[in-house]
Amino acid sequence: MNSSYLNFNDKHVLVVGDVMLDRYWHGGTSRISPEAPVQVVKVSNIEDRPGGAANVALGLAKLGVPVTLIGVVGNDENADILARCLEMAGVNCRFVKSETLPTITKLRVMSRHQQLIRLDFEEREDSLSQNKALAQVVAECLPQSDAVIFSDYAKGCLADVQSLIQLSNDANVPSFVDPKGDDFSIYQGATLVKPNFVEFETIVGQCATDSEVQKKGELLRKQFSWGALLVTRGEDGLVLFEEGCVPFSLATTAKEVYDVTGAGDTVIAVLTAIYVTSKRFKDAVEYANQAAGFVVGKLGTASITADQLAGIMYQRSHSTNFGVLSPTDLLEQIKLAQVSGEKVVFTNGCFDILHPGHIAYMKQAKGLGDRLVVAVNTDASVKRLKGEKRPINNLVHRMAVLEGVGAIDWVTWFDEDTPKELIEMLSPDVLVKGGDYTIDTIVGASHVLERGGEVKVLTFVDGYSTSSIIEKANL
Repeated sequence: MNSSYLNFNDKHVLVVGDVMLDRYWHGGTSRISPEAPVQVVKVSNIEDRPGGAANVALGLAKLGVPVTLIGVVGNDENADILARCLEMAGVNCRFVKSETLPTITKLRVMSRHQQLIRLDFEEREDSLSQNKALAQVVAECLPQSDAVIFSDYAKGCLADVQSLIQLSNDANVPSFVDPKGDDFSIYQGATLVKPNFVEFETIVGQCATDSEVQKKGELLRKQFSWGALLVTRGEDGLVLFEEGCVPFSLATTAKEVYDVTGAGDTVIAVLTAIYVTSKRFKDAVEYANQAAGFVVGKLGTASITADQLAGIMYQRSHSTNFGVLSPTDLLEQIKLAQVSGEKVVFTNGCFDILHPGHIAYMKQAKGLGDRLVVAVNTDASVKRLKGEKRPINNLVHRMAVLEGVGAIDWVTWFDEDTPKELIEMLSPDVLVKGGDYTIDTIVGASHVLERGGEVKVLTFVDGYSTSSIIEKANL
């Protein structure tokens, strides 16, 4: 993959669509109301996030793409809150303010990460004057734009989306549509339209086989003169229909799905950003697929940065180097793992004679994250700590045995008496020690904690120790 695809400095993307404010009230629930059989939530935290088309614009800004957002809001406080959230993230807001409509707001009451109720504040009014005002702002912004995204949530902002697509075509600006509803003729002539599978089947009918999906997808693309059609299929990946090409399918990259909130917004944002630099639909789709796999592995509405996306794509095109690595080579692998959202666990020891207690400990440590690093004292370091008769097995042999343990991803070494310098160099996400330690006595703990990491103390399995094995051998 071409890393230059992630350089957006001289690009600009226009986002037009239904903007909304997602508001969350978080609090504990410990009693039932005396007025009605409902839970009482004691609100302790209020959180505001951009939603709808605003979340698409936010995703572009997180990628480093210069972006302008156009939408209809009310002349109210929630519009001001939404604008502040977006402008702080680098989004240029060109809102059309309505004197009769409120800013669309979705209020979710949350307790212990569970949504108890959602309250929607919205009204719809297809106003000719509103449509004209929106079109005027779009026309002003198109000459400075490399692409436009129409993010349709069926709230009324894109009631005349066909006219806006025609404006884009007249300005020779590619248009990308995240559609809604059961009439896709309103998106006639768009560059690319991206429905999910439910939306796709709403238009073409139920598809029982992949071949049926491919046949109906290509017919739909031709029917509405789209340059491309991208159908996202959840756990079944996605399929791209492009003029003059055979259908192109990709499997999902999500290892584990925690929350699909905002995944569609991420796909359309990354897809458009990559297309404006590559001009290749397939490359744009591959990046978007990787980004979607990343964000659905996070709780809540998540975005992805250009660095994270670059790290993911680098890993795809370079074989990951596991096993025994020098500290310098290991640092590069850890950075790639972390930028891809993986949690790196670190532990260390002499591991002179590996026994079942060590294996159980490694499995526990690996369970605390995604990748496990084991750092081993060199022979000189072991002698200083254990005496001249140790180690029994030299460093090469000890590391070779550890490399064969399934729970361990990387093995490295350190020559000092403690791994303090190595820990500060690698900056793992989780630092683990086994035995009678307290967190304040673990070398490197302060460094890991200061960077938002975790420090854990695990109990060794009773009945096993290297010293006792050596004593029995001497008998």
